Amino acid sequence: MSETHKKILFKYYSDYLDEVVSETMWAEIIDLEKGLFKLDNIPFFGPLIATDDLFYAEYDEDEERYMHKKTIQNSGNSIVQIAILEKGFDKEVIREKLKNLNCLSEGLNETFFAAEITKDVDYSLVRSLLNEYESQEIIEYAEPCLSEKHRADLLKN
Repeated sequence: MSETHKKILFKYYSDYLDEVVSETMWAEIIDLEKGLFKLDNIPFFGPLIATDDLFYAEYDEDEERYMHKKTIQNSGNSIVQIAILEKGFDKEVIREKLKNLNCLSEGLNETFFAAEITKDVDYSLVRSLLNEYESQEIIEYAEPCLSEKHRADLLKN
């Protein structure tokens, strides 16, 4: 992995945690000299970046690794964060339903996961699935990084 990818440090404010967090994520090296990378991870806490987005990173001497500076080009993918509110509810049920809509996700723990919605997925389908669970107070969700394309999906319906 290390030939083609690097672990990049992201520092940002998380609404979910209500604090500044550091998260390291794998990114594909596009042009190391120019500091260009493509995100190859699903972010947990919601920096304004999604999988396959192109971004610029600089080597940080103090951190001893590359650090995200700015996102250059959006892929059209979006990231949604889901927190399970209902005690004992198996998050895999929702992860499986999302998978059926072609949305991969990564679990952080028993009660929190982040899902990737690729640009070819109709986000209104995902949104109605999440709203169904949210109305029953099983989950709450956030949309830290919603692409233009997915915003447009919601306006169509």
